[in-house]
Amino acid sequence: MNEEHLEGQLRKEGFSHIYAWQDRPNAFYPDHTHPVETAHLILEGEMTLTMDGQTHTFRAGERCDVRTGALHSARIGPYGCRYLIGEK
Repeated sequence: MNEEHLEGQLRKEGFSHIYAWQDRPNAFYPDHTHPVETAHLILEGEMTLTMDGQTHTFRAGERCDVRTGALHSARIGPYGCRYLIGEK
């Protein structure tokens, strides 16, 4: 996956703060919110997101979006996860 291309795609969508993030295997983020809309582009590994009563696992090449103020939790897969985050 070309990170530069993905970053450009996020910028075209209006995401002004974009950065790479990496989580350790099996990390867990309990219920929380963000004051901004976020997009997570999975580069390696997997992340399982629970939001609005639904749980979905996102893997390399997939994207998950979290709207401003949405209550959600995330669990990282057994091999960790590296992803681009866009915020707007």
